[in-house]
Amino acid sequence: MAAAKRGAEAPHYPDKPDTLLAPGGCVIKKKSKSKPHDYEREAAICKAFANPTRLQLVAMLERGDRWSAELQAGLGISKANLSQHLGILKSAGLVGTRREGKQLYCGLSMPEVKQAMTLLRTMIRIHAR
Repeated sequence: MAAAKRGAEAPHYPDKPDTLLAPGGCVIKKKSKSKPHDYEREAAICKAFANPTRLQLVAMLERGDRWSAELQAGLGISKANLSQHLGILKSAGLVGTRREGKQLYCGLSMPEVKQAMTLLRTMIRIHAR
């Protein structure tokens, strides 16, 4: 068997493309690389949290689902402004909405949003010490 060239990649198992066969017959599992879209998704979630009005909106929804009119009144913003904020939160997957006639009902899309908010508040408390 010929010696492997320096810099050449080790041979793969034919049925396992993520596994390499190293010299001496050792099996090496390739490390999976994070996909760029994972970082884009994380950035979209961070962007959704990166606004005081949206944080307040999420805090209101932590206490339970609300009608859009309740959110608008509680935040003191226009319907158009609420719509923009909800759009960003929805596209990040943090908030879900449903229509009942002309009314829009809003809520957190998953319990992990509450956990993320709790973690954020804990980090702020630790930083303030």
